Amino acid sequence: MPSKQESKGYDRRYFIGGSDARVIMGKDEKALIRLWKEKRGEGGGLDLSGELIVQLGLVTEDLNRLWFERQSGHRVIAVQRHTIHRTFTWMAATLDGIVEATGAVFEAKFMLPWSFSEAAAAAKHMAQLQHNMLVANTKKSILSIINGGGKWIELSIEADPIYQTVLIAAEKAFWRAVKSGEPPALFDCEPPKPRIEAIRVVDMNASNSWAEFASLYLETRAAHLDHERAKSELKMLMPEDAKEAMGHGIRAKRSKSGAVSFDLMEMESDHASL
Repeated sequence: MPSKQESKGYDRRYFIGGSDARVIMGKDEKALIRLWKEKRGEGGGLDLSGELIVQLGLVTEDLNRLWFERQSGHRVIAVQRHTIHRTFTWMAATLDGIVEATGAVFEAKFMLPWSFSEAAAAAKHMAQLQHNMLVANTKKSILSIINGGGKWIELSIEADPIYQTVLIAAEKAFWRAVKSGEPPALFDCEPPKPRIEAIRVVDMNASNSWAEFASLYLETRAAHLDHERAKSELKMLMPEDAKEAMGHGIRAKRSKSGAVSFDLMEMESDHASL
């Protein structure tokens, strides 16, 4: 049997978790008040047993972790470990895991493929990731996403000290409201623009648009190299004291900073009178 203290530690009323951070840093006032009442013991949490997306996330979590381990070669440890912040005892998280080799927080998610983007996914879960990194005392996190379209995406998100400072202030204010009984106010803080590390190798052979522009790139590459070489040579030929130089259909102009730019001249032609 767990002790009373252990039971209290796992009771969501007694701490702010990663999913709570999303609500506290979000823009849904009704969700914020509902969370506040839940923490005060004045109302139960949302019943998510009928939410298909949530349930898909739960049942695919083990697969998500195993797939990440297989693709990355890194082992995930501390699965479902309840961790408390070293300073703020009201700040805790039940982690999906820790990447053993790097110490990064591991977060497994299931998301639908429609209008999916890596930046939007990172922004959606930013508060939770930054909260969990604070609790786990690490500077890195991995967002491992199984997409409903049958794709797996791995995003590496770094700790953002500025956002984390705002996050702590918002959570402190919310926790004071829980203790005082005064309803909380929305903090309304935009998540930082995620700095997503490029870590994937993608095969674009199935993309018709990629094929079109790849062909154009190959066709024009030699001409582009010749064009850049011609500009370099023309700049060298332009006298150093010349403000402008022109001839054979082009005009070179020197700016006050010394930069030389080119434009086309209209070719003049003489028309013999009839």
